[in-house]
Amino acid sequence: MPTPDALDIKVAVDTALAEDIGTGDITTKAVIPEDTRLKLVLATRQDIVLAGLPVALEVFNRLAPNADITLNAADADRLEAGAVVARLEGPAAALLSAERTALNFLQTLSGIATLTRAYVDAIEGTGAVLLDTRKTLPGLRALSKYATRTGGATNHRMRLDDGVLIKDNHIAVAGSAGEATRRAKAAGLDNVEVECDTIEQVEEAIAAGADSLLLDNMPLDMLRQAVQRAGGKISLEASGGVTLDTIRAIAETGVDSISVGAITQSAPSVDIGLDLEK
Repeated sequence: MPTPDALDIKVAVDTALAEDIGTGDITTKAVIPEDTRLKLVLATRQDIVLAGLPVALEVFNRLAPNADITLNAADADRLEAGAVVARLEGPAAALLSAERTALNFLQTLSGIATLTRAYVDAIEGTGAVLLDTRKTLPGLRALSKYATRTGGATNHRMRLDDGVLIKDNHIAVAGSAGEATRRAKAAGLDNVEVECDTIEQVEEAIAAGADSLLLDNMPLDMLRQAVQRAGGKISLEASGGVTLDTIRAIAETGVDSISVGAITQSAPSVDIGLDLEK
């Protein structure tokens, strides 16, 4: 099972708590006596793939370090509606102040993992791999990509220094897919991937020494042509406008991977609640 990096968690939680609490939770301080304790149940209200539990736990541990937390689930678990994720017992004021930030992380990251798993399930058995993209909320790149891994996807490049991808605007400035590829190779770059919109660009990029191709918004018949032209010699990634309804047919063309921005850009948060234990 993938695990989030401790530094990524720390940075995200630092920012989120500062954003949410400000100088203090004035409502809780006014309403809840300092010595009050609570028993809470963290439970999902819909079917989900759980992701982000270590991040939520960091929030609770920061504000309520002496709380007793019993876990009933772990990241990557498929949970049905009503499943208990954890039980918490501790100081009421601290737990209530942590509630929103912890749930925001858990609902957002579980939403990404849940949608990702739906896409992974849709291409099961085809041999194609689901990839994520850099279409993430600013500041949540690392955790969002952790959530896609939790849902079964493979991470594409994390940052601009993490991989070479010659896109359409690079090609437009360079003059052609072949010329852009030659420049990248001349610069000593390895694993050069080139975005191609046409079969002509596919042929140019292959001839210039591209290591892999991103086939952008190609219809199924063109994807099959690209697969045939590549002849299994370089990796092919399909991308652009992929949906749950279309991804299996795309996978069946023979491409090696399919990247989907929607799993991080458009994943809806799932419904997870933190309620008093009855």
